[in-house]
Formats: sequence, C-alpha cells, structure tokens
Amino acid sequence: MRIVLFAVLAAGAILAPDLRTEAFHGRQAFVLENGLIRVSALRGGGHLAEIRFRSGAAARTVNPMRVPHYQTIEPYQYDPQRHDALYGSDSHRWLSSGYMGHLLCFPVFGAPSSPAEVRIGLGQHGEAPIVEWKPVGDLEQTPDGIKFRYGADLPKTQFRVDRTLTLPADEALMVVEEWVENLADYDRPINWVQHATFGPPFIDPGRSFLDLSGGRGQVIAGAGPGNSLEPDSALNWPDGLDSDGTKVSLRPFQPRPHSGTYFAVLMDPKRPLNYFTMYNPSFPVLIGYLFRASENPWLGDFQENQRFAGKPWNGKVVTRAVEFGTTPFPEGLRRSVQRGSMFGTSTYRWIGARERLKMTFAVFLAETPPKFNGVQEVSTDGRSITLHERASTRTITVPARGLSMLQ
Repeated sequence: MRIVLFAVLAAGAILAPDLRTEAFHGRQAFVLENGLIRVSALRGGGHLAEIRFRSGAAARTVNPMRVPHYQTIEPYQYDPQRHDALYGSDSHRWLSSGYMGHLLCFPVFGAPSSPAEVRIGLGQHGEAPIVEWKPVGDLEQTPDGIKFRYGADLPKTQFRVDRTLTLPADEALMVVEEWVENLADYDRPINWVQHATFGPPFIDPGRSFLDLSGGRGQVIAGAGPGNSLEPDSALNWPDGLDSDGTKVSLRPFQPRPHSGTYFAVLMDPKRPLNYFTMYNPSFPVLIGYLFRASENPWLGDFQENQRFAGKPWNGKVVTRAVEFGTTPFPEGLRRSVQRGSMFGTSTYRWIGARERLKMTFAVFLAETPPKFNGVQEVSTDGRSITLHERASTRTITVPARGLSMLQ
C-alpha cells in the first residue's frame, strides 16, 4: 500500500508562503507558513518552537515540539535579581528561561568547562541558544517558496551563527541551512549539535517511538539516580539494557516513572543521508529529520520523565530530545576534546581562524495511517521522501522537491 501526503484546503488551492511576526506563548516569533505547515522561530535563542500541520483536526495539528509548562522569557533579557527565583541559580538557568523546541547547542554541548565560564554568563549548551537572533537581509518570497534568514552574534565566545529556513510552497518540508563563523584569529575546537526537543501531548512515556539509521552506541555513565537504562552499557540500536540488565527496546520512551536516560548512537557513515523519525500512535502525525553523517556523525536520545526536581522543572517535565551533531554526549567542550574519539569517530570538530562552516538538514511531517508500526527505512529520490513501515509493505510518500538542497 502506498500513501501519498497531500493537502486540500477550503479554497481548493495551496496558500502562498507567508512570513510574519507574532507572539508564541508570550515570546517574539518569526512565523513561516505555506499551504501545509507552520513554523515558529523564536527571536530569543533562535529556537524552532513550532513545526506542525496548519489545518485539520486537533490531533493532526498537534505541535510535536516541547513547550515548557512554565512561562519562558527572552533569555537575552535575563536579570538575575528578577529571574533566579524562577529559573534557579545554576549554569542551566539562562537556557531554562527560554528553552523551547529545537535549539542549537553551540559552541558547547553540555555544561561550561569551569566556574570561571559560569561567572561570565556562559551556561548549558553554549551561547547560541540564549542570545538574540535577528533577521538578516531581505526575505526571499516567490510562488515556489519562502526563504527566511536570521542569525546572531556570540560576543562572549567570538562566533557568529546564521540560519536560512526554506519552506517550499506545497510541501510538508523545511530545509535548514546553518553557518557558524569563527571571529577569532586562531583555530579552536567546537561542539555543534542540533537539539530537537519534543514534548507533551505528542511525547508520552511508553507511547512515543523513535526510529533511526544508526547502530552501535553507549548509555551515558554516571547519570545519577533514576536512570531507566544500565549506565555506561553498550547498545546496538534498537536493543539496549534496562536498569536491571535485561534486554529492552530503545524505540519507545522508557516508561518507568520518575526516571530518565541519555544514550548516544553512531549514525551510519555509509548513507548519503541519515534519518530519525518520531511518532505517537495517539496522533496521525510523524516528524522526521534528514542529515548527512559527514556533518552529524552522532545522535543522542535524552529522556526525562518527571525526575529532575530543581527549578524550573520542579519534577513536572516530560520530554524526549533527539540531539544530532559533532558530539555524542552533553559533557562539555573540554571533556569532548579530552575524549577525542569513540568507536573510531571524533567527538568534536575543529574550526580554523576566521573560518566559516556550513551544515544542512531537513525537517518533514507526514500523516500516518491507523495502526502504524513505525519506520523501518527512509529513502529519497530527489523528488520525495518515502517511509517504509516496519513489519509491513505499506509506505508513506512525502513530496519533497525541496530536498534537492540536501543532496
């Protein structure tokens, strides 16, 4: 069986692509739409807070991205005297204050390397997700699609980051081109990781399933109490070890209450494009990402099920994040450099003096049929994305001519 994704609007035609500025959960957002999908990119931190179908029943238009249960702020407006009481006093507070959906971890993945960095305002996952992102250049808008560019200066770490978001006119697809520029006159190491964070109601313990094109991996060591998997254990996707050492599937969000985990997987280096997909059988929607292993060799799966009691999570957060990029574990830049490599693959990347680097990935949405079993394989032919269902002959085809930017 072959299912083709399409949209039928009341007016009988695909809407022209559009960009406007709106408030999204009290935050300033650049909102892009075409006839099929809606994307909201936040000025504070650049986060992709909303990626969803724009029409249909409530189940179809669910936003898979995480929106915190607490009110967030523009992180670049953080005032310790006003906001520490709300977001805590550790190095995570700046990120927590504005963290929503997909964020860029740069130039660090994980915690700062020293108390000195914290004192000057460097927190979890680097400077990129807490500064102000502004539009760059003119909006490119044609009947074929829309291109919106925005970016930010990172004054403390002396970098520049830029993104172009491209929405074709008639496809449930967004292509993201991202640049990082070293403004310093010397070479240095970096972590460069995309942190795609999903949340309720789309994320539900035991009900949200991940599929991906990886293999060998490892559970993080020393993650503290409540790890739902055996710490520091080896895995071979999709099989891992439960906290009691028994074999367990890693595809579902691990259902144990008040627990969490993080594991890293090495993506397939032989594939031209690697993928991951996430779905919940309670919703007829799947979200997927496509990216090159040469740019993003690692993928991490972070799960939090009401384990962390500190502010502002307060034991209430349920989330699953898929983090793909240069680095397997959120252990900070210094530790990733000290580690050097894992499974024969580097755990950080190098950027030259005044060098500018680019990477590209794509995000897509698909409608899933009843009793969907998950994804066995994702293939592309330059015009479409085909999802091959597990234990089935059914396929779902998503038109994706815009994917040529990633070929």
